[in-house]
Amino acid sequence: MEIPVRQISDTKENPTDGFSIRTIESLLNGESMIHGLHRHTYFFILAIKNGSGEHEIDFISYPVVDHSIFILRPGQVHKLKLDKESRGFLMEFSSEFYIPNDVIRKQRLRRVTSKSFCALTQHRFERLYTTLTTIHTEHADKEMGYTDLIRANLEIFFIEFLRQSSSPNQNPSLELSYEQERFEEFLELLERYVSEHKTVIEYANILGVSVYQLNRITKEVMGKTVSELINDQLILESKRLLLATSNQVKEIAFLLGFEDVSYFIRFFKKNTTLSPEAFRNNFK
Repeated sequence: MEIPVRQISDTKENPTDGFSIRTIESLLNGESMIHGLHRHTYFFILAIKNGSGEHEIDFISYPVVDHSIFILRPGQVHKLKLDKESRGFLMEFSSEFYIPNDVIRKQRLRRVTSKSFCALTQHRFERLYTTLTTIHTEHADKEMGYTDLIRANLEIFFIEFLRQSSSPNQNPSLELSYEQERFEEFLELLERYVSEHKTVIEYANILGVSVYQLNRITKEVMGKTVSELINDQLILESKRLLLATSNQVKEIAFLLGFEDVSYFIRFFKKNTTLSPEAFRNNFK
């Protein structure tokens, strides 16, 4: 089985501006919904005011609960089950529609999209929901300048999301700490270059820090070493390729930078308990 790839133009609204927002009620139309495993080429934000179900993102399962937000970056894989009583909004937009044009906005988008699931208190959720309601109204009415207003409200939504989803001890300032900034730069490099760079020292050199500093940063932020995060990303990319393509295991190993297919199979099995073929067959 290959994972289907959905474009934003695949939505029923067939948006021409790279943006779509719909109520979950209109999406469900009184029926429960099950979407099988797929991926998007666009950003995906699901806001659940009331509802239940299950949402699996990059092979991690999350419960659909009241006052929860799900956010996906382009390329992430997911499957979704929503019960028919669910209410809220589904918002989708392309990277061409929303283009962060300075460092702060780029960092903000990176931080927002690094958190796939967030369950909020009702009060905190309502602040976000009010902004989504404004966006929905603007998109429905399409008055002069509505796309500019939608983009402006997206900024408000992102800022509010970071505020509302912060832990009580987290610094609410938009200015990232040195450690947090280096960590997010590392994650961005990891997603982009994991098939080329697999050692701690390579990432430390690119970031201009020592191996000790980088390990201290990842342990402080994520509770994992750099090597563990590299392995996690390699496994995630392996799973995506196994389900998104019909390539043979040896071809996938080569794409991920493994010269020895036997080593790749051992590496995958050690980290998942399944061989690559067994993992793929489980989804057929």
